[in-house]
Amino acid sequence: MLPIFAAEWQKSSRSTDTGGACVEVADLAAAVAVRDSKDPDGPKLIFEPAAWQAFADRIKGGTLDLT
Repeated sequence: MLPIFAAEWQKSSRSTDTGGACVEVADLAAAVAVRDSKDPDGPKLIFEPAAWQAFADRIKGGTLDLT
């Protein structure tokens, strides 16, 4: 697995960063890391690839939309 400090972080192309509510994601090969773009040195969440894919699929499908 790629060390988290050497990760290449990506921000969503849909992110405008005007409200400061952005996350960044890094593919670590054996895992996916997520961090707050405003606090890059802060805590990170680490997901197994299958868990990340399931989460992303639910977002894309609208399952997690707020009403």
